[in-house]
Amino acid sequence: MNDTLVLLGFTTTPLELLGFVLSVATVVLTILRNHWGWFFAIVSSATYGVVFAGARLYGDAGLQGVFIAASIWGWWQWLRGAEGRPLPVTRLTRPGWIASLAGWAIGFVALSAFLKAFTDTDVPHMDGFLTAGSLLGQLLTAKKKIENWHTWIVVDVLYVGLYVYKGLHLTAILYAVFVVLAVLGLRAWTAAARADAAPPAGVPVAGGV
Repeated sequence: MNDTLVLLGFTTTPLELLGFVLSVATVVLTILRNHWGWFFAIVSSATYGVVFAGARLYGDAGLQGVFIAASIWGWWQWLRGAEGRPLPVTRLTRPGWIASLAGWAIGFVALSAFLKAFTDTDVPHMDGFLTAGSLLGQLLTAKKKIENWHTWIVVDVLYVGLYVYKGLHLTAILYAVFVVLAVLGLRAWTAAARADAAPPAGVPVAGGV
């Protein structure tokens, strides 16, 4: 599965190609708010864990194990996370924004230091920054927060450059596709949040006639 092959002029492996297909399916199902997207997330994370380890992106490789655990939790959250009912799409509060950005910063510092001290990665700071951002994005996705898409847009744009640098060209293309899908996801979830927040038909709004 790790034999090199050329696809559309790009060097890749069957394992990377499989991860590509599974990851696109994951994001499309997430945009549609279909809980089966979490199943594809689990399988694609396992696949990319092997790919990233081979490229010495140890932060990203370890992140896939966290993603698998988070995907199981996210699957449950989407189905039963709102007092036994499916979660609605909502926005972060101001304290939520502050906590999210602070968590990203702390994760970046801690992961970068760990990767620099204990691995032979040549990109500890970028790997640490994007690993921390991806963890935040996964958490916000599991909680059905619209801001997960803002996080993924930033992370995915930077990942394109990182994967080009590491020679993972097919994965770089995948993350460029992710940027486009994240923009579409942001629009779709914003509309869904308005629909989820709207009162049921026939129920008068407070203060109305």
